[in-house]
Amino acid sequence: MDGTKPAMESNAEETQEEGQESKGCFECCIKCLGGVPYASLVATILCFSGVALFCGCGHVALTGTLTMLENHFSRVTTDHATLTLVIQIFQYIIYGIASFFFVYAILLLAEGFYTTSAIKKELQSDFKTTACGRCITAFFMFLTYILFLAFLAIFGFTAIPVFLFFNMWSTCAAMRSPDANITASDSICVDVRQYGIIPWNASPGKACGATLGDICNTSEFYLSYHLYIVALAGAGATVIALIHYLMILAANWAYLKSAVSTHEYQDIKTKDDQDLEAEARSKEGQNSSSYS
Repeated sequence: MDGTKPAMESNAEETQEEGQESKGCFECCIKCLGGVPYASLVATILCFSGVALFCGCGHVALTGTLTMLENHFSRVTTDHATLTLVIQIFQYIIYGIASFFFVYAILLLAEGFYTTSAIKKELQSDFKTTACGRCITAFFMFLTYILFLAFLAIFGFTAIPVFLFFNMWSTCAAMRSPDANITASDSICVDVRQYGIIPWNASPGKACGATLGDICNTSEFYLSYHLYIVALAGAGATVIALIHYLMILAANWAYLKSAVSTHEYQDIKTKDDQDLEAEARSKEGQNSSSYS
């Protein structure tokens, strides 16, 4: 019986140690999860998704558009040389946008982690924000606002090819509709020269009737049209993500500024309390000396 008692005690100690370790791991996980800036994380995921959709789909859609124009609307290379150059420039800009927003979203997420940690330590009086930290948050807020305006313009610009492709698709759908009372389908045309995409001397420059219907059935048209729609949705998601970032940065900056004011008030209050304690001690010393 005496031999089993130490074994039972050792088992109890091991169970207690395991419970403490599991409790410590649980508390550590809760602490780590509490330090995650979920708002910044959601905005970062939305920004990555939007930029990826816009850049990837936009790049492929521009290539398909150029192929469709070369095959059906401008068969002479010199007529669409300027358009080819512009599309290549846009594609290089898309590369730059993708790279820049990948880095910038990571920086904003890191700033969210830093600010969340700083605010929590501010509440615990363990950390004081610096003027440099507040200036960085203000700088990110200003730059994000500029990027928001720029991507809002990109969003509007991306809607133009969607509108043009939709008009072309609607015309083809109207010709194929059994309810359409069309006596001469060859009189229905789509002239891309009127949009300024290619010059007026480009040949043929327009497509009519059955030729137009065949163009609408090509893979270049179908794929480019839907990719432009997805790119437009991606640009919209990026705009929403930037608005989300703006709200987060503004809130963080306000929290940090409030925390600074709170610390200044606490410092003044602590100093006054120390002065009152010192004055009270000096009076007690004077009273004790007078009684003696």
